[in-house]
Amino acid sequence: MDRNHQEKTLSPNGQAEHGAPDRASIHSTTATTPGAQRRVLVVEDDPTIVEAIAARLRAEGFLVQTAADGPAAVETAAAWHPDLLILDVMLPGFDGLEVCRRVQAQRPVPVLMLTARDDETDMLVGLGVGADDYMTKPFSMRELVARSHVLLRRIERAAVAATTPRPGSVRLGDLEIDRTQRRVRAAGKDIHLTPTEFDLLMCLARSPRAVLTREQLLAEVWDWADASGTRTVDSHVKALRRKIGAERIRTVHGVGYALETPPGFAGEPAVRGQAVNEV
Repeated sequence: MDRNHQEKTLSPNGQAEHGAPDRASIHSTTATTPGAQRRVLVVEDDPTIVEAIAARLRAEGFLVQTAADGPAAVETAAAWHPDLLILDVMLPGFDGLEVCRRVQAQRPVPVLMLTARDDETDMLVGLGVGADDYMTKPFSMRELVARSHVLLRRIERAAVAATTPRPGSVRLGDLEIDRTQRRVRAAGKDIHLTPTEFDLLMCLARSPRAVLTREQLLAEVWDWADASGTRTVDSHVKALRRKIGAERIRTVHGVGYALETPPGFAGEPAVRGQAVNEV
């Protein structure tokens, strides 16, 4: 590929910008099967941005509907049953966080949130109400399409996994992960995880106490590899810690993360008194 190749990105005001690198390392193969089209609902109040996103997704073979405010988004999602929701945070009527809450209460659907501010608090709140991923404006249209495909592939894999016989549960002390039902219990309480959070926890649980790099987690959970995406990993780890307990996931600075295990697990004593570092 020509090293000088550049593609357009969209700024918060909808104007096209140049200079975003071609992220060839991100997979962009379609998640649809022959003869089937995935439905994507794009919720954005800026006409220029929503038209650009819709046109690109339709060119990729998706069926696309759009909505320009919170109430219209919830109504369209209820009637149309999209396979993916691309959702701006700032909307008229009520904001994207409330849209996400209401849509997820109706029917679970993967959500890619768009935000004009690079604010980690906004990102964590979005993940907390059920979003699976987020992008900050200005964003690359190529990357938006790639992340959309990744989210859809993950849902497809989860559906296949749910019908595939396998050992029912993984237990790590009082943490229980039911792989068949994709349910998690910690200290006897049910923990609600998004599909992404569940996949992240399972990835860590497959190798307890082993440190997985951010790049490994990005490749295995998100199915793409790009160093710029490691902050996505950090934000999801932080959201997961809030739900299952910060002490369960250890940070190795400059490397990655490990799922901690109780004393005596696999014949190894747990390290007592070790501080758990936040992201």
